[in-house]
Amino acid sequence: MPASCLVFFVHDKFVTGNSATGIENWIIQPCGLLSDVFLRLIKMIVAPLVFTTLSAGIAKQGGAGAVGRIGGKTVAWFVCGSFVSLFLGMAMVNLFQPGAAMHLTPPASADNTINKSVMTLRDFIYHVFPSNFFDAMARNEILQVVVFSIFFGIATGATGEKSSIVVNFLDASAHILLKMTGYIMNFAPFAVFGAMTVVITKEGPGILATYSRFIAEFYLGLIILFALLAGAAYLFIGKLILKLIRHLREPSLIAFSTNASEAAFPKLMLELERYGCDEKIVSFVLPLGYSFNLAGSMLYMTFASLFIAQSYGVSLDPGTQFSMLMVLMLTSKGIAGVPRASLVVVAGTLATFKIPEAGLALLLGIDPLMDMGRSCLNVIGNGIAAGVIDKTERN
Repeated sequence: MPASCLVFFVHDKFVTGNSATGIENWIIQPCGLLSDVFLRLIKMIVAPLVFTTLSAGIAKQGGAGAVGRIGGKTVAWFVCGSFVSLFLGMAMVNLFQPGAAMHLTPPASADNTINKSVMTLRDFIYHVFPSNFFDAMARNEILQVVVFSIFFGIATGATGEKSSIVVNFLDASAHILLKMTGYIMNFAPFAVFGAMTVVITKEGPGILATYSRFIAEFYLGLIILFALLAGAAYLFIGKLILKLIRHLREPSLIAFSTNASEAAFPKLMLELERYGCDEKIVSFVLPLGYSFNLAGSMLYMTFASLFIAQSYGVSLDPGTQFSMLMVLMLTSKGIAGVPRASLVVVAGTLATFKIPEAGLALLLGIDPLMDMGRSCLNVIGNGIAAGVIDKTERN
């Protein structure tokens, strides 16, 4: 509350009093520095985190031929669910246009890049494949890092015993980077204060109405996605979907209240076994789901990315938006276990499509509210997936 009062006081005292220079010197610049440093720290870890987590995950599965019948069903369900989630987010943000009311001026460093935001299909395909891995890492070309990581992970897993030292190194590096991410996220409250102060000081308290609309539309999207997932599951398990949802209620509440789907993992596993799922199915599907099937986070990624583009007046044609959807489909698979992973993935996507990365600061203040909803749906989505796979194995 004191921080909010300070922001409103500064806006009324200086913005309405035409003293923009004073604000620039002692409010906007110092507060903006807090969010800028946080964004640079996020960008610092994105590429190495994607490489280590994705390569290690694929390698530990034994390479390309390790996925059997259950794995094939599980991955197919996850891919379809991810596409539906991402597409729904894209459709919702195009329908409601929540960022159109922001009218933000792009940062000076982004002025010359906005016109390049539209990619043709040929440009996108050409851009996917790196000519130099280290160059892709240095420029934070996340999609190129993902492609290299997939090839590297498959080759490492197929090499067998000889690659065990590499797998252990990647796994240890991933855990170290995850620990670094946790440290960086401890700085998030300061970045939130700085970002919200700058935005409200420049745009006025009326900007909060836009945030309220954004949150309401996002939660509407989550409700629609829940209905779609439950409807798809009904086709496989029939009326048992109601029993399954009752068992998912407590784990989803844990995820909602803690802002972490991982916190609900033990309870989710227990409730699925109480529902009647085979223990082997649960043990296989859930860990894979926590890496590849975060339905709520997928919805948020397209919603947030296009919201930022709209806020800065960056026009993206349908083809470019679909390209963005496919980029998110790939990049989100690499760092699903990262704290506040959605912010990390969105940061990489903005850079890929030349959208001002400073727009990420718009989300910092409201991200905890969004994280509650998407964590809850992540748990529900994985629980439904386990129930469906279990049913198909019994038939």
